Amino acid sequence: MSPEATNDPPAPGTVRPRGRTERVRQAVVAATMTELLAGGYGELTVERVAATAGVAKSTVYRRWRDTGGLLAEWLDGMAAEEIPIPDTGSIEEDLRRFAIEITRVYTELPAGDMVLALIAEAVRNSQIAGDLRDFWRKRNDRAAEIARRAIAREELPEDTDPVEVIRAVAAPIYYRLLVTHEPIDEAVAEQAAAAVLAGARAGAYARR
Repeated sequence: MSPEATNDPPAPGTVRPRGRTERVRQAVVAATMTELLAGGYGELTVERVAATAGVAKSTVYRRWRDTGGLLAEWLDGMAAEEIPIPDTGSIEEDLRRFAIEITRVYTELPAGDMVLALIAEAVRNSQIAGDLRDFWRKRNDRAAEIARRAIAREELPEDTDPVEVIRAVAAPIYYRLLVTHEPIDEAVAEQAAAAVLAGARAGAYARR
């Protein structure tokens, strides 16, 4: 084992490594994306990411430990940045825009292709499956602010589960992407948002 990898830091994704500069983080995240697109997770290595990022591999080992840590960092950035959370003052418009943004990620952005590829890889790779669970948890909880605001404005019943609303909006989109392999577009997104809103107003997503 390389001496550079013998340190025993906290598990990647649990805390932010200390002393990391934003410049290095951005370079490593961008390099991870580049390498994932080039060869998939099976070809991802610390050495390749370090070379592409223009940083010492010892820096990558020390701060991210291994390819699992690199993947967790990239997914963490995806969860926070790829899909904007609208705040129009209307739950109807917020859900519509949110659903459209989901379709945009998977039809226009390279990151969307990588998430779909990782979902497929997760079937046989428990580490990726765990990283993806954490990714969805963070992203759904962040997006659930849409429903939380609507509850506060009394647009939705007060016992509505905000996270379930978000899951329901995304579900038909992912079904088309992953199961039936049908195209997705704004019409699909708007239909999903409208259906979920009607259900939420009727109490279909009440907390259990």
